[in-house]
Amino acid sequence: MSAGGFCKLPNGSVVVALTLPSPTPGGGTVRMIVHALNRARALTRLRNLGLRAVYLRGNAEPPTPDEVTAVLHHPDGLIWRTAPDDAAELWHPIRALRRQTRCAPRPSGSGIPF
Repeated sequence: MSAGGFCKLPNGSVVVALTLPSPTPGGGTVRMIVHALNRARALTRLRNLGLRAVYLRGNAEPPTPDEVTAVLHHPDGLIWRTAPDDAAELWHPIRALRRQTRCAPRPSGSGIPF
């Protein structure tokens, strides 16, 4: 289950923050921050990326002011970094996470040459 929360901005849009299991083979967790018109659209954006079992139950871990600023200044409005937060790690666009999952090594004996 994911932990997360949201905050409503003065213009009516929302920023949703979720801590999810990492889709990369290394495991761990990632903190996803999404900017959208409403909570349903924010979750739909994540589901469209392949994160099907994403739900927001409650507001236990709302986005911090730094997370809100980071996502508002990103052109895609969807960023992530590993959790727990490391101050030295920068926010990454969603393309970087999707690239890591595609470049995962195949298990041996899969029958696929290369």
